[in-house]
Amino acid sequence: MARVGRRIRALLPGRAEWQSVRRDPKRDLVAGLTVAVVALPLALAFGITSGLGAGAGLITAAIAGAVAAVFGGSNLQVSGPTGAMTVVLVPIVAQYGASTVLVVGLIAGLILLVAAYTGAGRYMRYVPVPVVEGFTVGIALIIGLQQIPAALGTSGEGEKVLAVAVSAVRSWLAHPHWAEPLVAAFVVVVMLGAVRWRPAWPVSLPAVVVAAVVVQLTHLAVPTIGSIPSGLPHPSWPVVPWGSLGSLVLPAVAVAALGALESLLSATVADGMRVDERHDPDKELVGQGLANVVTPFFGGIPATAAIARTAVNVRSGARSRLAALTHALVLLVVMAALAPLVAGIPLAALAGVLIATAVLMIEVTGLRAILRSTRGDAVVLVLTTVATVAFDLVTAVLLGLVVAGFFALQQVARASRLDTEPVSLDSDDHQAEEASLLAEHIVAYRLEGSLFFGAAHTFLLELSEISQVSVVVLRMSHLATLDATGASILADTIRRLEGRHVTVLLSGVRPEHVQVLQRLRVYEQLAHERHVFATTPEAIEHARVHAHRVAHDPAR
Repeated sequence: MARVGRRIRALLPGRAEWQSVRRDPKRDLVAGLTVAVVALPLALAFGITSGLGAGAGLITAAIAGAVAAVFGGSNLQVSGPTGAMTVVLVPIVAQYGASTVLVVGLIAGLILLVAAYTGAGRYMRYVPVPVVEGFTVGIALIIGLQQIPAALGTSGEGEKVLAVAVSAVRSWLAHPHWAEPLVAAFVVVVMLGAVRWRPAWPVSLPAVVVAAVVVQLTHLAVPTIGSIPSGLPHPSWPVVPWGSLGSLVLPAVAVAALGALESLLSATVADGMRVDERHDPDKELVGQGLANVVTPFFGGIPATAAIARTAVNVRSGARSRLAALTHALVLLVVMAALAPLVAGIPLAALAGVLIATAVLMIEVTGLRAILRSTRGDAVVLVLTTVATVAFDLVTAVLLGLVVAGFFALQQVARASRLDTEPVSLDSDDHQAEEASLLAEHIVAYRLEGSLFFGAAHTFLLELSEISQVSVVVLRMSHLATLDATGASILADTIRRLEGRHVTVLLSGVRPEHVQVLQRLRVYEQLAHERHVFATTPEAIEHARVHAHRVAHDPAR
């Protein structure tokens, strides 16, 4: 229990996390206000897209933003509803109902807390860049496609987002009307134009406000957000569907995995923007876990750190967690004081915000670099993107990881080599040294790279085909990796050679490889026969003695 207590205390924020608040609180307050201006329309839009309403998105941005800011592992993160998370939530709402999203978020939060306790945060750094970029592009495409019905003022039919978007376009073409498309297009043009000409200006909220004012003044008949809560609702326990609780575990795992991936990716981006900033991945998972445990009690949707809002926070001069807390408090004030005004925002304007956000998520320069790097990276990027749109995020990421792993193993296998070893390691005339050994019916090989399941068969094929020699020396000091498959094939090769009366000597076996060889009963037999040597010159000297003895006594 003492160990558990120490681990929990290590994951909670300490005094050091709050010392930065004193650096420049004014800049933090300004940064928090700026982020709130950016976050408000996004929170409303993502809440609507998730299926739980604009109020749920606003509650999530405020509650999750505050909790994650207090308990997270980064001083600069801003959390709330995100496009990636809504992409995961939409099919959950369609299959299980809107109320179950609260339970899924609660379970996902508990999963994140367990992941933090076990130290899983550090492993997220091993997700390849093409996988991350691929699912980011896929998410952007889905977000953009999801907004087409609202941007056109029509509805679509179908199970997949692409089918719904196509259906909405056909419906609009059959009965075209221009109010909603013009509102959405105005917001998109303003946001994308600002990125080009005034990138530091948070123009999404002003664009939405202008669109709302124009709609009210011209009396355009366009759908609006409608009523939202004028304050935080009283906390209540989510209704748990005990009969189908088991079926919610897998969606919760998907939500937790996405939350961890997006949050830690966002924290890494924040670190890159500030030289003096480094996040703690496990503490960040604690912050996100607690945020997702608390938010459902107020009717909020699952949340994660938001890369775009975090970037705005850093660019606005944030120095500490006070900025993210300020952003959350500003959103609470908006709920309490401006709810009637927010209710009049056109849905088409929020659709325009998300379409522009989707466009800005796609970093063309980075994509071009990945597509031009290697064939494997390009395949992983394209495959992950297509799988994200065609299936779901979890399937896409898993598929991307598997394919990326295949190409990585292929590269490692290609780097593995079996080279002939000269008698004298200091000699420059390797061909003469090799000929000298062959004349004595000895061949020495240097194993380089990795001897694992992906490379072992090809790697050792040459060994089993050796002929007209009496001794084979294997120098293993340059062997980086040896797994059970590689050791097993090595053992089989040694047995085959010795079955043909070829003696095998090992030199320079690394300590970490001895254990693998011992488990497969390879090392003991060779060591018992004194066929294992610390250095290659010792092994070659013994090989010469043995070859000379065999040459003069063939019956041995």
